[in-house]
Amino acid sequence: MTSAKQKSLATQPEIDRKRVADLLARAERHELVEAFDALIEKPAVQPVRGPETGLVMVRGRIGGGGAPFNLGEVTVTRATIRLGSGAVGHAQALGTDREKARLAAIFDALWQDDAMKDFVEERLLSPITARIAGVDRRKADETAATRVDFFTMVRGDD
Repeated sequence: MTSAKQKSLATQPEIDRKRVADLLARAERHELVEAFDALIEKPAVQPVRGPETGLVMVRGRIGGGGAPFNLGEVTVTRATIRLGSGAVGHAQALGTDREKARLAAIFDALWQDDAMKDFVEERLLSPITARIAGVDRRKADETAATRVDFFTMVRGDD
């Protein structure tokens, strides 16, 4: 089965969960801490796995779409937790920040709880989305500033 076909078979909850995992992986530690501190009632958290740090092989493609090759290893920290409600949260993040991975896993589990989903979306995921969009806009503006437009002028000669 091709990856395009696999994507078309993904359900909306799977797509939403992937979006949450992506945003939590790109969260800054201070964003997670501030959102956790804003919780009125702190959840009971039981560690299931980790946080633990290891290496992951990153693969690249020649020219962006050619033959794959092993680019190198990156450090990744992952965590899995279970809330008192039974919800299980998973998180992975580049680097060695174990607390960041633990907090991201907590928010993954909280997002799965209908009573907490809006809090996680408004207090954490929306600001992360806005920050990422701002960074992307800034990079696009910096790139556009160095863009050179080439054009051909037609001279009056026939």
